[in-house]
Amino acid sequence: MTTNSTLRNFRIVLWVLVAVAAIGATALYVFRPPQRPLGVTGQEFALASTKGGTFTQSDLVGKPSLVFFGYTFCPDVCPTTLAETTAWREQLGLSADDLRIIFVTVDPERDTAEMVKSYVEGFDPSVIGLVGSVEETEKAKASFGVFSQKSGDVESEFYLVDHTALTFLIGADGRFEGTIAYEEASETARAKIERLVKG
Repeated sequence: MTTNSTLRNFRIVLWVLVAVAAIGATALYVFRPPQRPLGVTGQEFALASTKGGTFTQSDLVGKPSLVFFGYTFCPDVCPTTLAETTAWREQLGLSADDLRIIFVTVDPERDTAEMVKSYVEGFDPSVIGLVGSVEETEKAKASFGVFSQKSGDVESEFYLVDHTALTFLIGADGRFEGTIAYEEASETARAKIERLVKG
């Protein structure tokens, strides 16, 4: 075999290897599962925890969580949601080590850390309350795509707060897995939680 033939064959093999690598890379890009951000939108946040210290986006990693935004003066949605989530966890035979329940206040102007701690632990001592400044709260809301605004007599101390009433399902990897709607059927909600915990 001549030198030219050997060189030509080498080039052919090289181009075949390049083509195979390109096809493999394309397939990996096209068929890989989509990467979901930590939380919902992937934005960073940091809030004071009623369990002590600061709770950040990274702290969502470690165990599955149910995350709900509300406020302690809430007359209906918030107490109902906290009662339901703690009841569902108990009904499924899960402990706080299996599934965290996290309550984030959207009313930093009235809700102090002490108030939030007393409020959430009235439903279950293991519930984690998160509190921040107005700016920190806005960042946390943005991280989950949550809306809230004052309503009613906003100039009085007895104003209400309209807010997103979803419970966010966060996997042990810290990534968004879905939601439970306010007043969703308990059977459906428990099935979602079971899937979340099983990973």
